[in-house]
Amino acid sequence: MQQIGHAFTLVDVINTLPTNLLNNVSKGYNAYMQTDEDLIKGCAKGDRASQKALYERYCRKMMAICLRYAKSGQEAEDILQEGFVKVFSNISKFRAESQLATWITRIMINTALNKQRSKVYMVPMLDVKEGHLIQEEEVSLAHFHMSDLLGIIQSLPDGCRIVFNLFAIEGYSHKEISEMAGISIGTSKSQYNRAKSLLRSKIETLEKEKLSYGQATI
Repeated sequence: MQQIGHAFTLVDVINTLPTNLLNNVSKGYNAYMQTDEDLIKGCAKGDRASQKALYERYCRKMMAICLRYAKSGQEAEDILQEGFVKVFSNISKFRAESQLATWITRIMINTALNKQRSKVYMVPMLDVKEGHLIQEEEVSLAHFHMSDLLGIIQSLPDGCRIVFNLFAIEGYSHKEISEMAGISIGTSKSQYNRAKSLLRSKIETLEKEKLSYGQATI
């Protein structure tokens, strides 16, 4: 049974989610004729063909990441475009200490966080000491289509959505999240627990709707 946890087991599926928005992103195949190293060298020189090829190689995966942090497809596209501008502006600084995909992913996440940061602070985030946290049970996700799950994640309040993505899907610790988002560790934990509670409620509602639909079609 697949559950929401620290190493989110559905991340690979979500990252290849075949949504309409993902299908609108470039599907070029020329990107696969060059190695990452070739593309990095070309992009560092400002070569437009290399930039286009790198974008085509990674845009679909990065769009899926942006969709998880955004409230809408348009907002996700804005994050994607701004993120790739940063990629091309800083690619000469890439030192291959990690995989290129990992480096680009981090830029997309940071771009999403910067766009969401003002929204997060508009919504009070309960700061709870660790000893007073009530641990929520994990939530089963085994029977849901990825498009449904993406919609549920996008519907979470900004603070919950950001912490859920960072902890459950990206695999960051609450300490790392507190540093990235500028919140306390207790706030990160409380927001994650709230996210799980909201997810449970939304999933139960979705299950009831599917059950009602099934009975109606019998």
